[in-house]
Amino acid sequence: MAEIETKMTKTTLENIASSPGNYLVKLSSFVKDSHRRLLKTVSKTLLPMAYAYSFALRFRLIVESSHKNAFELLVKPVRRLIEQRGFLKPTEPQEKTIPKILEGKNVLLISPTASGKTEAAFLPVLNMLLQGQQGTPGIKVLYITPLRALNRDMLERLEWWCNNLDIKLAVRHGDTETKERTRQAMSPPDILITTPETLQAILPGWVMRQHLQQVRWVIIDEVHEMADSKRGSQLALALERLRSMMGREFQLIGLSATIGSPEKVAQFLVGNGRSVEIVRVPVARMMRLKIVYPKPESEDFKLAERLYTHPEVAARLRLIRDYMSRHKSVLLFTNTRAISEVLASRFKVWDVDFPVSIHHGSLAKPSRIAAEKGLKSGELKGLVATSSLELGIDVGRIDLVIQYMSPRQVTRLIQRVGRSGHRIGLIAEGLIVTMDSDDALEALAIARRALKEDLEPVEIPPKPYDALAHQIAGLLLKNRRVEFNEISEMFKNAYPYEDLTIADVEKILRYMHQRFPRLAWVSFEDKVVLKPRRTKALFEYYFDNLSMIPEEKQFLVVDDSSDSAVGVLDEAFMAEYGKPGTKFIIRGSPWRILHVSEEKVHVTPVEDPTGAIPSWIGEEIPVPFEIAQEVASIRGFVEEQMHKGLSQEEIAAKLSEQYPADKDTILRALAETIEQVIADIPVPTDNRIIFEDWEDFVIIHTNFGSLTNRALAQLLGQLLSEKIGYAVVVQHDPYRIFVQTMGAANANRIIELFNEIRDMSDQAVRDTLTRATVKTGLFKRRMIHVARRFGALKKWADFSSVSLQRLIKSFEDTPIYEEALKEVFTKDLDIEKLVHVLEKIGRGEIQLQKVETAGYATPVARVGIERVSMKTDLIPPERMRAVLIESAKARLLNETSSFVCTNCWNYTEMIRTKDLPDKPKCPRCGSPALGLLKVEEEKILPIIEKKGGKLTKNEEKLHMQALQTAKLIAKYGKTAVLALSGRRVQPSDVKEVLEEESKPNDRFYELVLEAERKAISKRFG
Repeated sequence: MAEIETKMTKTTLENIASSPGNYLVKLSSFVKDSHRRLLKTVSKTLLPMAYAYSFALRFRLIVESSHKNAFELLVKPVRRLIEQRGFLKPTEPQEKTIPKILEGKNVLLISPTASGKTEAAFLPVLNMLLQGQQGTPGIKVLYITPLRALNRDMLERLEWWCNNLDIKLAVRHGDTETKERTRQAMSPPDILITTPETLQAILPGWVMRQHLQQVRWVIIDEVHEMADSKRGSQLALALERLRSMMGREFQLIGLSATIGSPEKVAQFLVGNGRSVEIVRVPVARMMRLKIVYPKPESEDFKLAERLYTHPEVAARLRLIRDYMSRHKSVLLFTNTRAISEVLASRFKVWDVDFPVSIHHGSLAKPSRIAAEKGLKSGELKGLVATSSLELGIDVGRIDLVIQYMSPRQVTRLIQRVGRSGHRIGLIAEGLIVTMDSDDALEALAIARRALKEDLEPVEIPPKPYDALAHQIAGLLLKNRRVEFNEISEMFKNAYPYEDLTIADVEKILRYMHQRFPRLAWVSFEDKVVLKPRRTKALFEYYFDNLSMIPEEKQFLVVDDSSDSAVGVLDEAFMAEYGKPGTKFIIRGSPWRILHVSEEKVHVTPVEDPTGAIPSWIGEEIPVPFEIAQEVASIRGFVEEQMHKGLSQEEIAAKLSEQYPADKDTILRALAETIEQVIADIPVPTDNRIIFEDWEDFVIIHTNFGSLTNRALAQLLGQLLSEKIGYAVVVQHDPYRIFVQTMGAANANRIIELFNEIRDMSDQAVRDTLTRATVKTGLFKRRMIHVARRFGALKKWADFSSVSLQRLIKSFEDTPIYEEALKEVFTKDLDIEKLVHVLEKIGRGEIQLQKVETAGYATPVARVGIERVSMKTDLIPPERMRAVLIESAKARLLNETSSFVCTNCWNYTEMIRTKDLPDKPKCPRCGSPALGLLKVEEEKILPIIEKKGGKLTKNEEKLHMQALQTAKLIAKYGKTAVLALSGRRVQPSDVKEVLEEESKPNDRFYELVLEAERKAISKRFG
């Protein structure tokens, strides 16, 4: 060793550092036992510290052929903790990833849930952090996660490692208290866990900016959740700002669930021109799937009567409950919040003690936390959830994932089923419960592709202008003067902006310059932008728009005859369907929109639900083109095989070899297709479009998926309207387009129109769609979102406003208008696929065929027509009262709230309502003065700790609420808790209810429901 230290020249070592591969073999024999000493010598006398670490780590890896696994590459303190944790050997992701991270490489790790991804990234970073811990104080590691809930979960998981290694770890997000923020500024943590939005907030701050100068590693968790959104584009730009601010690179590690386009996501992670290695662990070999399509049995008809539903719905519920009873812990995923609410309610109406709960983003936090803890502890058997639990929030080990109805996308199915088998080495079990033949065939296509890991490609938004404007504003907060080419050169390193030009930058700067008040002063001659002298508008714009997630408005639905609240509709629904005359279904009843004013939708009840749209349709996940095509090809295969003389059983047997379902399920899924073939009616296939006349509609069987069908529907609607002189109603699903012609056209006329549009050029299609799109609610909605992100529109503005049309006109020829149109064309419509379809029609590869049905809908069309009543589960008016009362009772009994004793101020606990005694009392002092608060315990603890001391504004508000609710609970007991558990109700509302009825009978629940309706109305003014 001494000889090496004396004979090595500075030049030699620099050569080694710059090209270590040529010297590794020669030096490896010296390094095995003494690399630390060599590192010390090199770092002190010859090389910069960064070279030294790289040098030593590379040397260490040469001799690792004698090591048993990747854990042995780590320093002793980390290895000791690994043993304490009980990790016997690395998982496959850890074995493959740890060495690459230790070598200093940028890495994207794609691996299933529960495969040790977090430790695969975190342990080697801890290792390197320990080796260089003597450096300048500051934040060395940024750990970025997409959700605040993940931050809290991550903190619990990672602080154990850091506490034992004497490494400072902190979390920071929008809810972080001022005291904690000050602490972080005064004494920065070594590792900061944060969200993309909070990173935006701290980048301009002078103190935190100094701390961020020390960043060496950036870990981005759940990178797949951000890559295809503007959040991801904004984060990519922020990381370029961080690099520019530091004047150097940092190591990037991305963690992702299984995704399509891994190369694209990897490049998104690191940016253009930077190297990255992909570690991919296959998921298919670790997953088992089964699809079922339950058929009602005699007991389901009885259960349906009891639950006020259809036998088909009862059959699905009974099957799900049976699976839950045979497993310890089940996640039941749905595609929308509304379906989650209905499912959870039905289980509770069936049996209020059945251990199942609900989890979605709109629930109060105590209810979500209680649901997570309940499943983890084993108190609950199942949890009904939406996408809120797709990410890695810890709910313990899951035995089974049930997907209620088709997951609609391969990626979504893999991510959801990946939550089961939540222990390394276990098989992930997934069951898909389907509701009709479209649903079942779609699930078959998705499951087959999932097992082959044939995923949808990730579509990254192309250079979003709104995110770019926001980041330019961020630059101006720090710099008084920036040149155009500086902006262009910096930001084009971000993958979404690889095609960014100076012209693009000028376009954004012109808007910022011309806007009032100005966000920038721009000299187009000198190609330079200056911070405005009055910076208030700039600060407000930047900090008011930290999030790229659009704020979705809600609209109050009001019965026009009584002016009473019916429910609430989301902005997504209103954008596409919120026009007078539209029929829709909400809370089990069909209604027609009369008119829309400000935030209210005035409606009238209707008897005929035909053509009505489910109120949750705006939440639906789009079905990809390829999935819809495979559904059509299955139907085509059945038709072909039946014409060849094969029996239904033989066809089902053939398909069961390709798809994860038994013959009975496949036969049930093919029932309508078989019926149509037997009736000698051509079925729609992947190369045949079927047209049929039915009542006032022409039904076009176009198996092109959600976005292509929407584009085709808009194209047809626009051209047909231009020909007949008035607007026609066009609806669509992934497999059909319904044109309500009112006698103005029939199937033959629509076929003629298809023959015209098949010869349209790409530009003509785009121009026609532009004319159609700018008149739609979809465009208005996107315009509002983009304008808000540009700071050109207040948060409260909505697309129902009369003045919006004038506003849209004023945005023409601005980046706002261009970006809104681009967003529609990339997120809502698939123009490329539409053009592809039209070309195939033109070449004769897709046939156009009309069928004659004597006025009856074909069996396959019937599936689409019947879906509405089956999905939304219309409730007969005479049963409505009983359904509402039973559902309210089940919901209120299962609400979880936080309780605090307002007598001793020494007790707080989260409790589910049904677990309370009739007269609740404080277990510490025996007082009945328990206050009820709909916040988590962590928000109450500071009030208890201060005990009469000075409270913050929010704490004072909670303190008053606790005192108000405690009076009601002390007087009325558990009945008061039931009423206080109502949605949005205030103590004053509850007081009125209890004064009229203090016993939990049917009348009481009706009064609570009425109080909830009034509370909704108050919220909308």
